[in-house]
Amino acid sequence: QAQLLESGGGLVRTGDSLRLSCKTPARTVMWYTMGWFRQAPGKEREFVAAISRSGPTKYNDEIVKGRFSISKDNAKSTLYLQMNNLNPEDTAVYFCAAAQPGSPSGVASSYTNWGQGTQVFVSS
Repeated sequence: QAQLLESGGGLVRTGDSLRLSCKTPARTVMWYTMGWFRQAPGKEREFVAAISRSGPTKYNDEIVKGRFSISKDNAKSTLYLQMNNLNPEDTAVYFCAAAQPGSPSGVASSYTNWGQGTQVFVSS
C-alpha cells in the first residue's frame, strides 16, 4: 500500500493557523480521492475534508465552518490542510487517507490507505 506521511502538527494557541501536509508516493494525489480525518481523545474518528483527483472538494461543515481548506500539489504529490482560527475543540490527531477515484467522500470506510497521523494541540 502507498505510504502516506503527515506532518505540520504542533502546539498552537486559540486563533492561530497551521498547515498540515501529507506526503504521498508519486502520482497518488493525482489519481486518488484524498481525505483528512481527525480523532480526539476518547472520540471516534471524524471526517474533516476531502478532494477528488479532478479537484472537487467536500467539507464537514459542522467542523470546518469556513476555517479549513484542503488542497493538493500534484507535482509534489502532497496533500494539504490549511487550518485557520483554530480553537481547543480542534485538538486531535489528524490523518490523511486515500480512496479509490471518485467523488470526494466523507465516509471513513471508503478510504483504504491511511497515514500514521500528526498531533494538533490547541491551547486556550
